[in-house]
Amino acid sequence: MDRIVLRRRGEGVVEAHEQAGSASAGVVALPAAELARYVRDRESAPVRWVWDDTTRWYPALLAAGVRVERCTDLRLAHAVLRRTPFADHDLLAGDDTAGWDALQPETATDAALFPLDDPADRLDPVAEDERQQAVLAASPERSRLGLLLAAESSGALVAAEMTAAGLPWRADVHQRLLTDLLGPRPPAGHRPVVLERLAEEIRAALGAAELNPDSPAAVLRALQTAGLPVDDTRSWTLEQVDHPAVAPLLEYKKLARLLSANGWAWLDAWVRDGRFRSSFLPGGVVTGRWAATGGGALSMPAQVRPAAVADEGWRFVVADVAQLEPRVLAGMSGDAAMAEAARASDLYQGMVASGAVATRADAKVGMLGAMYGATRGESGRMMPRLTRRYPRAIGLVEEAARAGERGEVVHTLLGRGSPLPAGAWAQRAVDLGEPPDEGDHREDRDRRRRAWGRFTRNFVVQGTGAEWALCWLADLRNRLWRLGGTGRVEQRPHLVFFLHDEVVVHTPEHLAADVAEEVRRAAVTAGRLLFGDFPVDFPLDVAVVGSWAEAG
Repeated sequence: MDRIVLRRRGEGVVEAHEQAGSASAGVVALPAAELARYVRDRESAPVRWVWDDTTRWYPALLAAGVRVERCTDLRLAHAVLRRTPFADHDLLAGDDTAGWDALQPETATDAALFPLDDPADRLDPVAEDERQQAVLAASPERSRLGLLLAAESSGALVAAEMTAAGLPWRADVHQRLLTDLLGPRPPAGHRPVVLERLAEEIRAALGAAELNPDSPAAVLRALQTAGLPVDDTRSWTLEQVDHPAVAPLLEYKKLARLLSANGWAWLDAWVRDGRFRSSFLPGGVVTGRWAATGGGALSMPAQVRPAAVADEGWRFVVADVAQLEPRVLAGMSGDAAMAEAARASDLYQGMVASGAVATRADAKVGMLGAMYGATRGESGRMMPRLTRRYPRAIGLVEEAARAGERGEVVHTLLGRGSPLPAGAWAQRAVDLGEPPDEGDHREDRDRRRRAWGRFTRNFVVQGTGAEWALCWLADLRNRLWRLGGTGRVEQRPHLVFFLHDEVVVHTPEHLAADVAEEVRRAAVTAGRLLFGDFPVDFPLDVAVVGSWAEAG
C-alpha cells in the first residue's frame, strides 16, 4: 500500500511526499485549493495518508466532499509512542520532539487548511513518520502497537466525520422540553418561572428570605442554621434528610443543571441548521477514552435526548455493549471461567449462574470494586469469592494495582502506557532498605501510593476497553460506507455519536436493519482483533428508533 505524507508549505502550497512500498517515489507540490481533487483521485487505489494531525487536514477535505479510508495521525501516534513501554524512546527523539510533545488538536469550527501561526507548520512530518516507523520496527510488540496506532488514527477520522455530519437535533422539540420543565424563556439575567417558584419554596421552608439557591455555600449555611445535620449540599446527602426544604431543593438543583448545561443558551451556541456539532477528541483522556470540547457532547442528559430526532426517511441505530470492562478483563487475562460467565447477555447474572456469588448485586458490586479499587465494605466481602472463581482476572488487576503502588508504568493490552506518578513518594525507592517515614509523612505517602494503585488497577481495564471500542468504530465506519451506495459521508449511513461503549448511527430507513447487523458484526471483529480465538463475547443492545430517547 502506498503512503503519502502531507506537509504544508508557505503561501498555500501542500507537498505530498509519495512512498510506493518502502521507497520514496517523489514529492508533488500543489496549491491547497487542489488538494481535495488530488486526494479524491489517489483514493481510487489503497493509500494511507500520513499527516501531522487529523483535525488540521480532514475537516477541509470533508467540506469538499472527500472521504479518506486510512490515515496515520502523527500527533496521536507520537503521544502513544512516548508513553508505551513497548518502544525504544530514543528512536523517537529528534530536533522537534518537544514540538510534537506540545502539539494540540485544532478545535475551531471552520475548516481552514492554513490557520495563521500554526505550531504544526514548524514540525517535520516526514522525519517524524520515519522515526515512528523505526520505533515500530524495533518494538518487541510490533503487531499490538501497530494495531493500536491504526485504531487511534481511524478514531480521529470518525471524530472528524461526526463533527462534520452533526447529530440531528430538533430545536423546536428542545425548546418545548425546556418550556414544559422550566417555563417560558426568561429575559437575560432572570430565572425561569419554575426555578423562581422553587426558590421561594426553599426560602420559605428554611426561613431565609434572601437565600440564593444557586450558591452552595449560602444553601449549606441556611440548612445548618435550620438545624439540619449536613456537611455538604450533594443530592445524596440531602436525600437522607427529612425536611420540607429538601424536595424543592433537589428539584431546583436538577432543573438548574439542565438550564446551565443544555438550556436556551446551549441551543443558541451549539445547534445550527438542525445539527448539534461538537469537537470530539480521541485519546483526550490518559486511558485512551475520548474527550470533547463544546456542548457537553459526552454528558448528554436523558432529559434532552428527545430532541435528537432522525431526519425524515431516516432512522437512528443505537447500540451499546453490556458490561464492556468486565468482558475486556476476561479477555485480556485469559480467564476462561469469567469468559464463560460473559457468554450470558448479562455477565453479572452469568456469574450468579456459575455459583461465584449469590446475587446479581453481589456480582456487580464485587466486580466494580475489583476494577476500581473499592475493596472494602461490600466490595471487599465479595473479593475472596471472586478471586477463587476468577483467579486470572482478579490477579491481573491486583498486580496492576501493586505495580502502581511501586511507581511503575502499567499498560493496556495493545500497549498504551500509564503516566508516571508524581510526588515525593514516587521518586523514592520502595525496597526494604529504604529508611521508614515517620508519623504523618508515612501515612500521607501510603495514602498517595494506594490512590495511584487504584488508578493503575483501572487503567489497564478501562484503557483496553477503549481499544476494543476504537476497533469497533474503525471496522463499523468502513462497513457503513460500503452499505451506502454513492454520495458524501452524511448521505450514507454514518456515525453521529460515540460515548465509551455506545454508538448512534444515522441511516436511511431502508438500510436500518442492515446497519444493525453490521454494528453487531463489527463488535465481533473488534473482539477477534484484540483477543484472537479466546471465547469472550460482546453482546449488544441494538435499537432502531426515530428519536435517541426511544432507545432507552
